Amino acid sequence: MADTNDIQTFVQPYVVPEGSDELNENLQAMATSFAVTDDKIREIIKGLHKSMKTGLDRDDPNALPMIPTYVSGRPTGKETGTFLALDLGGTNLRVCQVTLKGDTTYSLVQQKFTITQEAKEVRLWDFIAECVGVFLEEHDLHPAPGKRTIPCGYTFSFPIYQTGIASGNLSMWNKSFAVPNSVGRDVVNLTQSAFQRHHVAVEVVAVLNDTVGTLMTSGYSHPDTQMGIIFGTGTNAAYWERLENIGKWTGSDRKGEMVVNLEWGAFDNATEVLPYTAHDNKLNRKSSNHGLQVFEKMISGLFLGEVARNAILSLVDQRLIFGGRSSEILNKSYTFDTAYMSEIVADASPDLEGVRVVLEGTLDIPPTSLVDRKVVQHVCNMIGTRGVRLSAAAMSAVLLARPELLTSSVSVGIDGSMYQFYPGFEANLYAVSRVFLGADFVDNRLKLHLAKDGSGVGAAIVAMT
Repeated sequence: MADTNDIQTFVQPYVVPEGSDELNENLQAMATSFAVTDDKIREIIKGLHKSMKTGLDRDDPNALPMIPTYVSGRPTGKETGTFLALDLGGTNLRVCQVTLKGDTTYSLVQQKFTITQEAKEVRLWDFIAECVGVFLEEHDLHPAPGKRTIPCGYTFSFPIYQTGIASGNLSMWNKSFAVPNSVGRDVVNLTQSAFQRHHVAVEVVAVLNDTVGTLMTSGYSHPDTQMGIIFGTGTNAAYWERLENIGKWTGSDRKGEMVVNLEWGAFDNATEVLPYTAHDNKLNRKSSNHGLQVFEKMISGLFLGEVARNAILSLVDQRLIFGGRSSEILNKSYTFDTAYMSEIVADASPDLEGVRVVLEGTLDIPPTSLVDRKVVQHVCNMIGTRGVRLSAAAMSAVLLARPELLTSSVSVGIDGSMYQFYPGFEANLYAVSRVFLGADFVDNRLKLHLAKDGSGVGAAIVAMT
């Protein structure tokens, strides 16, 4: 078994025998910069624990936000009823009608609306109201007799500082959103005002982050769920914490548990612990939220392809691949989609035909050699491996924050495209976490579950409770 605490374990696989010495020297230097050894993960876990503890005690710009969510009732799987839910993500708005059946199962009627660039930059709130209006009309939904509005749970997948179960101020935009006059304001009020402008008879009764929704959805089907994670376009996590450990909680009740939203994408914005490379720095420097969400930019689907593009172009610029030639497509930011990385990493054909199709057919690179294709696959593997190891480090850190739970079975609900589609992502989460959580716990008591579309169902569960 490979020694994952030896830097050579992360360097040796990336030698290309047919390549020049200069190429291999550059590849090995790149692999070294992206390597995440076990000792580095221990350092990251220690840093996360320190940041979590500070964030639980007080609001500190240098610590994780650790936002109390006002969600304090674990689902049992016996809840019943039909509820409306909105799920605003980085790419789509989903409007759902969720029926909880009381036997840990549920059914879902939903409509997905692609969020336009105009909505991301200008008129998001009116766009939401228009989409909800379309859903209500097409499914002939009306308020119950004697009621003026339909109650609704609202999953809002951006950082908010929660001030109540149905109120929260937008902390910042991410995922390339930049709607003006929104940061610092209550997202429920902004949405509710748009409903009124468009005569949509819906009332938001609960607002939550997508990770909280994922946690609650998984908890409905698996009541031992301790944590919800998004590994997708962006990344974040929420977990059950004891109220007595949340020093900044000002509520009267200090007993029991509450879901805490970590906003872990903001971990180590000062880049003191994470394995930060020149390719990450280039991405960060050009991003709209420069210096923020540094951890998210290392592991989430929106950014991994861009890190890979930067790394590939650094080799092109040295004339080590593609004969020093690129393409107009590859030269543009965010054109090397993380989905291409998945295709490239999964290609096991002798001549790497799948890699060739992506490079030449999709990205319009001039005809490539097998060495070129091997190098690109190696670069994608380096960055993908770093991403999953950092993901496992963060998951392990949060589970280790409640060590008293690790003697029993623990489920983790996970949603997102990285978890679903990146080759080997789930298997590697298990494999890496074994080192830090213990083989006995991971092999016998830890269960990772896909909570597909969990954020929408979770909104309905919270709205009901």
